[in-house]
Amino acid sequence: MKHAAIFDMDGTLLDTERLYQDTWIQLAAEFGQTPDPDFPRAVCGSSGEHMLEIIRAHYPAVDAQRFMESCYARVAQAVETAVPVKPGSEELLAYLRGQGVKLAVASSNTHAQIEKNLRLAGFLHYFDAIAGGDEVQNSKPAPDIFLLAAQRIGCAPEDCYVFEDGANGIYAGAAAGCTTVMIPDLTPPSDALRAVCAAVYANFAEARAALQRGAL
Repeated sequence: MKHAAIFDMDGTLLDTERLYQDTWIQLAAEFGQTPDPDFPRAVCGSSGEHMLEIIRAHYPAVDAQRFMESCYARVAQAVETAVPVKPGSEELLAYLRGQGVKLAVASSNTHAQIEKNLRLAGFLHYFDAIAGGDEVQNSKPAPDIFLLAAQRIGCAPEDCYVFEDGANGIYAGAAAGCTTVMIPDLTPPSDALRAVCAAVYANFAEARAALQRGAL
Protein backbone atom coordinates (compact mmCIF):
# COMPACT_ATOMS: atom_id res chain seq x y z
CA MET A 1 0.00 0.00 0.00
CA LYS A 2 1.21 3.50 -0.79
CA HIS A 3 2.05 5.97 1.95
CA ALA A 4 -0.40 8.70 0.95
CA ALA A 5 -3.80 9.28 -0.65
CA ILE A 6 -5.06 12.51 -2.19
CA PHE A 7 -8.79 13.02 -2.67
CA ASP A 8 -10.75 15.34 -4.89
CA MET A 9 -13.71 16.82 -2.99
CA ASP A 10 -16.72 17.73 -5.16
CA GLY A 11 -18.20 14.61 -6.71
CA THR A 12 -15.65 12.37 -5.00
CA LEU A 13 -15.77 12.73 -1.22
CA LEU A 14 -18.86 14.92 -1.25
CA ASP A 15 -21.97 14.54 -3.38
CA THR A 16 -21.81 18.18 -4.44
CA GLU A 17 -20.79 18.07 -8.10
CA ARG A 18 -24.42 17.76 -9.18
CA LEU A 19 -25.10 21.05 -7.37
CA TYR A 20 -22.53 22.75 -9.59
CA GLN A 21 -23.86 21.03 -12.71
CA ASP A 22 -27.45 22.11 -11.99
CA THR A 23 -26.36 25.63 -11.05
CA TRP A 24 -24.41 26.14 -14.29
CA ILE A 25 -27.55 25.26 -16.27
CA GLN A 26 -29.73 27.60 -14.20
CA LEU A 27 -27.26 30.45 -14.48
CA ALA A 28 -26.98 30.15 -18.24
CA ALA A 29 -30.69 30.82 -18.56
CA GLU A 30 -30.51 33.66 -16.03
CA PHE A 31 -27.66 35.23 -18.01
CA GLY A 32 -29.81 35.11 -21.13
CA GLN A 33 -28.07 32.14 -22.73
CA THR A 34 -29.36 28.89 -24.16
CA PRO A 35 -27.87 26.29 -21.78
CA ASP A 36 -25.10 24.30 -23.45
CA PRO A 37 -25.44 20.66 -22.29
CA ASP A 38 -21.72 20.08 -22.88
CA PHE A 39 -20.59 22.95 -20.68
CA PRO A 40 -21.09 21.49 -17.17
CA ARG A 41 -18.94 18.45 -17.94
CA ALA A 42 -16.29 20.54 -19.70
CA VAL A 43 -15.94 22.88 -16.73
CA CYS A 44 -15.97 20.12 -14.10
CA GLY A 45 -12.80 20.16 -11.99
CA SER A 46 -11.45 23.41 -13.44
CA SER A 47 -10.83 26.68 -11.65
CA GLY A 48 -9.35 30.13 -12.08
CA GLU A 49 -8.28 31.28 -15.53
CA HIS A 50 -8.82 27.83 -17.04
CA MET A 51 -12.46 27.92 -15.92
CA LEU A 52 -12.85 31.42 -17.33
CA GLU A 53 -11.48 30.22 -20.68
CA ILE A 54 -14.04 27.39 -20.77
CA ILE A 55 -16.86 29.79 -19.93
CA ARG A 56 -15.78 32.18 -22.69
CA ALA A 57 -15.58 29.35 -25.20
CA HIS A 58 -19.11 28.13 -24.46
CA TYR A 59 -20.78 31.46 -23.56
CA PRO A 60 -18.82 34.27 -25.28
CA ALA A 61 -21.57 36.81 -24.64
CA VAL A 62 -21.48 36.60 -20.81
CA ASP A 63 -19.19 38.22 -18.26
CA ALA A 64 -17.14 35.10 -17.45
CA GLN A 65 -15.90 36.39 -14.10
CA ARG A 66 -19.39 37.23 -12.87
CA PHE A 67 -20.74 33.92 -14.22
CA MET A 68 -18.08 31.97 -12.32
CA GLU A 69 -18.50 33.94 -9.10
CA SER A 70 -22.28 33.55 -9.27
CA CYS A 71 -21.95 29.77 -9.45
CA TYR A 72 -19.53 29.59 -6.53
CA ALA A 73 -21.72 31.86 -4.42
CA ARG A 74 -24.93 29.94 -5.10
CA VAL A 75 -23.41 26.54 -4.34
CA ALA A 76 -21.72 27.89 -1.20
CA GLN A 77 -25.12 29.12 -0.04
CA ALA A 78 -26.66 25.70 -0.76
CA VAL A 79 -24.12 23.95 1.50
CA GLU A 80 -24.06 26.63 4.18
CA THR A 81 -25.13 24.32 7.01
CA ALA A 82 -24.74 20.76 5.67
CA VAL A 83 -23.10 18.91 2.80
CA PRO A 84 -24.07 15.54 1.29
CA VAL A 85 -21.30 12.92 1.43
CA LYS A 86 -20.59 10.11 -1.00
CA PRO A 87 -21.43 6.60 0.28
CA GLY A 88 -18.45 4.79 1.73
CA SER A 89 -16.22 7.86 1.83
CA GLU A 90 -15.81 8.00 5.60
CA GLU A 91 -15.24 4.24 5.84
CA LEU A 92 -12.39 4.51 3.32
CA LEU A 93 -10.88 7.51 5.09
CA ALA A 94 -11.01 5.73 8.43
CA TYR A 95 -9.45 2.59 6.93
CA LEU A 96 -6.58 4.49 5.32
CA ARG A 97 -5.99 6.49 8.49
CA GLY A 98 -5.86 3.24 10.44
CA GLN A 99 -3.19 1.94 8.06
CA GLY A 100 -1.03 5.01 8.71
CA VAL A 101 -1.64 6.49 5.24
CA LYS A 102 -1.26 10.27 5.03
CA LEU A 103 -4.33 12.00 3.60
CA ALA A 104 -4.84 15.21 1.64
CA VAL A 105 -7.59 16.94 -0.33
CA ALA A 106 -6.78 18.56 -3.68
CA SER A 107 -9.85 20.36 -4.98
CA SER A 108 -10.45 23.09 -7.53
CA ASN A 109 -12.55 24.83 -4.90
CA THR A 110 -10.94 27.48 -2.70
CA HIS A 111 -8.91 26.42 0.33
CA ALA A 112 -11.37 28.16 2.66
CA GLN A 113 -14.42 26.48 1.09
CA ILE A 114 -12.73 23.07 1.16
CA GLU A 115 -11.98 23.43 4.85
CA LYS A 116 -15.53 24.59 5.59
CA ASN A 117 -17.14 21.74 3.62
CA LEU A 118 -14.91 19.10 5.20
CA ARG A 119 -15.73 20.44 8.65
CA LEU A 120 -19.47 20.33 7.91
CA ALA A 121 -19.12 16.75 6.65
CA GLY A 122 -17.16 15.74 9.77
CA PHE A 123 -14.14 14.82 7.62
CA LEU A 124 -11.65 17.57 8.42
CA HIS A 125 -9.87 15.65 11.18
CA TYR A 126 -8.88 12.88 8.76
CA PHE A 127 -6.68 15.13 6.63
CA ASP A 128 -3.06 16.17 7.01
CA ALA A 129 -3.20 18.83 4.28
CA ILE A 130 -5.45 20.73 1.88
CA ALA A 131 -4.56 22.13 -1.54
CA GLY A 132 -7.08 24.50 -3.12
CA GLY A 133 -7.57 25.73 -6.63
CA ASP A 134 -6.82 29.27 -5.46
CA GLU A 135 -3.31 28.17 -4.43
CA VAL A 136 -1.99 27.00 -7.80
CA GLN A 137 -1.32 28.82 -11.06
CA ASN A 138 -2.67 26.11 -13.35
CA SER A 139 -5.86 24.21 -12.59
CA LYS A 140 -6.72 20.63 -13.46
CA PRO A 141 -5.96 18.99 -15.93
CA ALA A 142 -2.53 20.44 -15.12
CA PRO A 143 -0.84 18.44 -12.33
CA ASP A 144 -0.06 21.46 -10.12
CA ILE A 145 -2.65 20.88 -7.41
CA PHE A 146 -1.70 17.23 -6.86
CA LEU A 147 1.99 18.10 -6.80
CA LEU A 148 1.23 20.75 -4.16
CA ALA A 149 -0.80 18.29 -2.09
CA ALA A 150 1.97 15.68 -2.26
CA GLN A 151 4.51 18.28 -1.20
CA ARG A 152 2.39 19.33 1.78
CA ILE A 153 2.16 15.79 3.09
CA GLY A 154 5.83 15.12 2.41
CA CYS A 155 5.39 12.30 -0.10
CA ALA A 156 6.64 11.80 -3.64
CA PRO A 157 3.77 11.83 -6.17
CA GLU A 158 4.53 8.23 -7.20
CA ASP A 159 3.87 7.17 -3.60
CA CYS A 160 0.39 8.73 -3.63
CA TYR A 161 -3.00 7.46 -4.66
CA VAL A 162 -5.32 10.01 -6.23
CA PHE A 163 -9.07 9.42 -5.98
CA GLU A 164 -11.03 11.39 -8.56
CA ASP A 165 -14.40 11.44 -10.32
CA GLY A 166 -13.90 13.82 -13.25
CA ALA A 167 -11.89 13.84 -16.47
CA ASN A 168 -9.87 16.96 -15.67
CA GLY A 169 -8.89 15.50 -12.32
CA ILE A 170 -8.04 12.09 -13.75
CA TYR A 171 -5.68 13.62 -16.30
CA ALA A 172 -4.17 15.87 -13.62
CA GLY A 173 -3.49 12.97 -11.26
CA ALA A 174 -1.90 10.92 -14.01
CA ALA A 175 0.20 13.88 -15.16
CA ALA A 176 1.44 14.31 -11.60
CA GLY A 177 2.70 10.72 -11.60
CA CYS A 178 0.24 9.52 -8.96
CA THR A 179 -1.59 6.19 -8.97
CA THR A 180 -4.91 7.58 -10.11
CA VAL A 181 -8.17 5.82 -9.25
CA MET A 182 -11.51 6.83 -10.74
CA ILE A 183 -14.69 6.66 -8.70
CA PRO A 184 -17.23 7.82 -11.32
CA ASP A 185 -19.89 10.33 -10.41
CA LEU A 186 -21.43 12.22 -13.35
CA THR A 187 -18.65 11.48 -15.85
CA PRO A 188 -18.63 7.93 -17.24
CA PRO A 189 -15.28 6.12 -17.47
CA SER A 190 -14.40 6.37 -21.16
CA ASP A 191 -11.69 4.28 -22.77
CA ALA A 192 -9.41 7.31 -22.74
CA LEU A 193 -9.88 7.76 -18.99
CA ARG A 194 -9.44 4.07 -18.26
CA ALA A 195 -6.14 4.19 -20.15
CA VAL A 196 -4.62 6.64 -17.65
CA CYS A 197 -6.22 5.18 -14.50
CA ALA A 198 -4.67 2.53 -12.31
CA ALA A 199 -8.22 1.32 -11.62
CA VAL A 200 -11.87 2.29 -11.92
CA TYR A 201 -14.25 1.30 -9.12
CA ALA A 202 -17.98 1.89 -8.95
CA ASN A 203 -17.77 3.18 -5.38
CA PHE A 204 -15.53 3.57 -2.35
CA ALA A 205 -16.53 0.19 -0.95
CA GLU A 206 -15.02 -1.50 -4.01
CA ALA A 207 -11.87 0.61 -3.70
CA ARG A 208 -11.48 -0.24 -0.02
CA ALA A 209 -11.91 -3.96 -0.74
CA ALA A 210 -9.20 -3.74 -3.42
CA LEU A 211 -6.84 -2.06 -0.97
CA GLN A 212 -7.56 -4.65 1.69
CA ARG A 213 -6.72 -7.54 -0.59
CA GLY A 214 -3.61 -5.81 -1.95
CA ALA A 215 -4.96 -5.33 -5.46
CA LEU A 216 -4.30 -1.58 -5.52
